[in-house]
Amino acid sequence: MKKILQDEGFTLVELMVVVAIIGILSAVAIPNFKQYQAKSKTSEAKLQLASIYSAETAMMGDWDTYATCLNDMGYTAAARGYYVVGFATDNTARNGDVVTNGGACANGQYRLTPATSGTIIRVKGTNAVVGDLDASNVVVTDGSTFKAGAAGKISADTSGASNLDEWSIDQDKTLNQDQRGY
Repeated sequence: MKKILQDEGFTLVELMVVVAIIGILSAVAIPNFKQYQAKSKTSEAKLQLASIYSAETAMMGDWDTYATCLNDMGYTAAARGYYVVGFATDNTARNGDVVTNGGACANGQYRLTPATSGTIIRVKGTNAVVGDLDASNVVVTDGSTFKAGAAGKISADTSGASNLDEWSIDQDKTLNQDQRGY
């Protein structure tokens, strides 16, 4: 009796179908992964703003005013992060109220940046210039209210100041995402 030899393995058509399926799956999965990755970075802004809220609440309890001297109230920025946090401008009058009441509150501590210098945030090895925190939105006004903010570039797929991820928190602990940057 004669044995018939058969080739074992995959045909070229079968391999091409598998490659096409993998290509379709990766075309769907990679953008979703990047969006989930950027969204996870927003937790930094929430944590930093919650810390500012706690520091401002302590400031109000100790000195009867909100102020913009972040370091003196016990707040320090994350050692390495994606967001610039703080206020748009210094409120020297409110800082002076703290000093008048016996506290330490130096001007010039109203905005803190991560480990990178100035207002430059590093995203995946490229520098992206981050604009100032919105002056009309992130302020200490008369000492009885405050609104602190966080702005950062959290996705390498977006460019320009209009694509910053921006968050704010106020004296009522209302946390808002003012602009979505991913």
